[in-house]
Amino acid sequence: MMLRSIKSLTTSSSSHILRRGYASEAVPDRKVAVLGAAGGIGQPLALLMKLNPLVSSLALYDIANTPGVAADVSHINTRSEVYGYSGEAELGKALEGADVVIIPAGVPRKPGMTRDDLFNINAGIVKGLCEAIAKHCPQALVNMISNPVNSTVPIAAEIFKKAGTYDPKRLFGVTTLDVVRAKTFYAGKAKVPVAERRLIIFCNSSLILSKGMLDMWIYYSDLVFFLVSEVNVPVVGGHAGITILPLFSQATPKANLSDAEITALTKRTQDGGTEVVEAKAGKGSATLSMAYAGAVFADACLKGLNGASDVVECSFVQSTITELPFFASKVILATLFEHNKLFVRLNISDDKSIAVHMHFAVEVLYFYTIVNIVLFLCLQVRLGKNGVEEVLGLGPLSDYEKEGLEKLKPELQSSIEKGIKFANQ
Repeated sequence: MMLRSIKSLTTSSSSHILRRGYASEAVPDRKVAVLGAAGGIGQPLALLMKLNPLVSSLALYDIANTPGVAADVSHINTRSEVYGYSGEAELGKALEGADVVIIPAGVPRKPGMTRDDLFNINAGIVKGLCEAIAKHCPQALVNMISNPVNSTVPIAAEIFKKAGTYDPKRLFGVTTLDVVRAKTFYAGKAKVPVAERRLIIFCNSSLILSKGMLDMWIYYSDLVFFLVSEVNVPVVGGHAGITILPLFSQATPKANLSDAEITALTKRTQDGGTEVVEAKAGKGSATLSMAYAGAVFADACLKGLNGASDVVECSFVQSTITELPFFASKVILATLFEHNKLFVRLNISDDKSIAVHMHFAVEVLYFYTIVNIVLFLCLQVRLGKNGVEEVLGLGPLSDYEKEGLEKLKPELQSSIEKGIKFANQ
């Protein structure tokens, strides 16, 4: 009887339950601006941000062709309103009131071109955009995608310092594509699913004694959600060549890989961009995967702004983890109630309270217990809505990773200094 009831619940009602749980929850209005929205990364990134339910206003900016992209994306039936802006005269309007600014603007990498070769072109573009950000939305979280990130992030920092608006907690170099690649390559070699979803149902056993009772529980509780389990590989350092250092010794789930396999995985992660450029025979670069990675990181920023808990991502930020002024590390974007324990009692029949539970259940993935149709939730978290809450340390490194860390430092330092010099000349 129990199995039949659960089967009925999962096959006929789970999608309805998920919809009801989220529909009744208030989501803050958030404006996201994409600068370079008509480009190879910008267009798919605009599409992915239009699909994000946390975005209420999507501003798309580029020097040309943005109205067409905006019109196209605006036809998608999701929450956000879409606005297109073209040319320098409209840049201010695109940025006004933005909570998150994503910058994929610049020229793509071509065969034989290193990220450093892109510097002279993209550095000027980034400088102009950051001057506008400092003027029109100085409190926004800035997600830098424009290459070379190892130099463009220091450029942005210097521009913001000159304007008196620099906050290291709000400036990010998006290195998520390195993490995405490391996860994918590791999962393939370790022969584990890169991500999986499992349907989790929490209910009091007395509630599944009869079909009628289950129907009543379905209607009032809405306590069905998907638990996501995925491969995790931290990637630190920078965002170019040997400065990219995947920490496969800390990867989960653990896999018994040989030293040669780890070396090959590291090399492939570092050369992932070149792999795509060569596969496209000089007719493009990693635009689609970069757009996905940019959307993943922007989503994490939005969740942090909205107060979601335990949002941890790798990013190229100002830190004191090493002697270098900027370094890609794991950063905590938000942790709720970390200093204070909070005990919450929610009534199952209260739709609004259930919506709050659903948010925690999906985003936090903690254990919940139902006692007599009352939910007890115990979390230890800290409220943080200002960007980076904490930069995590490197953790234990293998000898191979320690060697890689020392090798990357001179090149990364040179790139950082180049960006600082450009911004101040």
